[in-house]
Amino acid sequence: MKKENNKTGHPDDRITLDYGSGGLKTSELIERILLPAFDNPALSSLGDGALLTGNRQLVFSTDSFVVTPWRFPGGDIGKLSVCGTVNDVCMAGGEPKYLSLSFILEEGFLFSDFRDIVASIAREAKKAGVSIVTGDTKVVEAGKCDGIYINTAGIGFQRVSLPGKTGIRPGDAVLISGTIGCHGAAVMMARSGLLSDDSPLVSDCRLLHEISKAALTAKDAVRILRDPTRGGVATTLNEFTEQMPFSIELDEAALPLDAPVEAACHMLGLDPLYCACEGRMLVVCDPAASGKILAAIRQVPGGEQAARIGTVTEDMPGKVLLKTSIGGQRILPRLTGIQLPRIC
Repeated sequence: MKKENNKTGHPDDRITLDYGSGGLKTSELIERILLPAFDNPALSSLGDGALLTGNRQLVFSTDSFVVTPWRFPGGDIGKLSVCGTVNDVCMAGGEPKYLSLSFILEEGFLFSDFRDIVASIAREAKKAGVSIVTGDTKVVEAGKCDGIYINTAGIGFQRVSLPGKTGIRPGDAVLISGTIGCHGAAVMMARSGLLSDDSPLVSDCRLLHEISKAALTAKDAVRILRDPTRGGVATTLNEFTEQMPFSIELDEAALPLDAPVEAACHMLGLDPLYCACEGRMLVVCDPAASGKILAAIRQVPGGEQAARIGTVTEDMPGKVLLKTSIGGQRILPRLTGIQLPRIC
C-alpha cells in the first residue's frame, strides 16, 4: 500500500522538478496554492513585476537563481541574477533603481569563484545603473546546496503604464528583440560537456533596460512586454492568450534563429521555441507602430536582430499557432513537464 501524506490526504503527494519548469505544472502550483493563499490585486495579474501604489508608483520584482553549471558560455550566475531581476522590472514598464542580494553558499565553495561571481554582479549592476542596497548570506553544510544559489529583488519607478494582455487586440504585431533559445541551448550544451572553447554558441544573457526604454518611446502603442525565460517564447505567448478572446499566430519563416542554436537543439532533441532566453524581449503592439518600435530596438546593442514574428488573430481563441515553412499550421501548447532543469 502507498503511504498517505497526512497533511494533504493524497498518496505520495510530492513536488517534482516539473513544478519549476515555468510551464503547465508551474501554473498549477501558482493557481491552486499560492494565489488562494496570498490573493491581492498586485499579485493576481501575474506579471513579471508588481505595481505598488503610493506617492510615486513603484515596480517590485524578485527572482531566485539556481543555474548549473554556475558559469556558462556568455555569463554566470552573478550576471544572470542581476539581468533576471532588472529585466523583470523593465518588463513591467519600470526603470530599475535598487536591488537586494542574498546568497546561499555550500560549505567548501571556493573563495576565488565567489569573488568572480561578486565581481560579475558589480559589473552588471553598474551597467544597469542600479544600487545593491541590502542583502543576506547563509552557508549550509556540504551536500545541501549545489555550490551557490542567489536571490535578488528589484525596485524601480514606473516609466510607463502598460495595459497588459487585456489590452491586446486582433491585428496587433508580435515582436522579439533578437534570436531565440540561446540561453537554454548554451546552458544545456555546457552541462553536457559538448561545447568546445571556441564554440560560437553563447547565452543571450543581457540587460534589457535600454532595449525596453527604446520600445517604450512608442508607449501608447505597446500593449505588453515580457522576457521569455523558462518555457521560452511559446510558453510565454500562451500566458498571453489563455482564457482570452484572441490567438497569436507565429510565422516560422520570420523567427530569428542562430545556426549554433538550431544545431544544438537538433542534437539535444529540443525545440528552440521552448528554450529559455535571458536577454530577449517580446513586444505586442499596435501594428501601425511596429516598424517604429523595431527601428528603435535595432539601434540598441543587442537589438540588431529584432523582428516581427507574428500577429494577433481570432482564428483559435486562447491558442498560440505556428504557421510552418511548408504552409501548414500547428498549435504550440504551453510547456508541460520539465524540458530544461536548472537553467536560471
